[in-house]
Amino acid sequence: MALEPPNQRKNPLQALMRQPKIYIKLPSNGRYWPEGSLDVSPTNEYAVYSMTARDEILMKTPDALMNGQATVDVIQSCMPNILDAWQTPSLDLDAILVAIRIATYGEKMDIDLNIPDHDLNYGVDLRNVLDTIYQRVSWDEKIDIGSTMAIYIKPANYLTISKTNLQNFETQKIINLVSDSSLDEEQKILQFRESFKKLTDISVEIINSCVYKIDSSQGLVEDQEFIKEFLENCDKEIFDQIKQRLDQIKTQNTLDPIRIPATPEMIAKGSPDHIEIPLTFDPTTFFA
Repeated sequence: MALEPPNQRKNPLQALMRQPKIYIKLPSNGRYWPEGSLDVSPTNEYAVYSMTARDEILMKTPDALMNGQATVDVIQSCMPNILDAWQTPSLDLDAILVAIRIATYGEKMDIDLNIPDHDLNYGVDLRNVLDTIYQRVSWDEKIDIGSTMAIYIKPANYLTISKTNLQNFETQKIINLVSDSSLDEEQKILQFRESFKKLTDISVEIINSCVYKIDSSQGLVEDQEFIKEFLENCDKEIFDQIKQRLDQIKTQNTLDPIRIPATPEMIAKGSPDHIEIPLTFDPTTFFA
């Protein structure tokens, strides 16, 4: 005798639960997401929900913010199509964070400016910021090395970004500790060497994670172990070309500072006509 299926109770409050507030397109158009990390929309339109109370608490938990887990959990909570937010390409990250902020708190974001003798509050329209992101985002993935080799790069994912930020933080702590400690000079030199070795390792790891195939006279290579071995043993000029292209793309995709008009009182005291304020999307402050 077949067992009856378990009773499926429908919550009568379900219709009152959060609904999508906005829909956005991903700047990458869904490219560079590994299989299984994104429920791809055929229209490239993705629903964005507001944060829950739990999400807001996560965004105020220092340890979870430091290792990136809070950001991952919130992204997956607010954008259900994203199945593994650790794989989020850097190309899409800013647009996703801005969209979640809009869905949760609205289109306006106030920025408090602490300027000597002046406390100013400026409202930023995040819809305009989102439009600017779409207009600026670009990714030229092919790097021609002479006439015999082409190296293809992809954006770093959030896992790599998070690990890099954490390692940079730990390395900076070591450097500060050595600078302020009573260690003798020989110990300080050893500690500094170790710290800078870690910073170098971080740079190499980022490059390794961004190269996804190499096409050369020896054929097409997509095996990451072979690519890593090549990058660790290639001419310095080749490695530098990859790094320079990644740095160039990063600069191209970085938003210009917001130009805020100064008040007449500030101008009278010698302030320029406009004040430039960098707009960053660091989750530790962006959702505060």
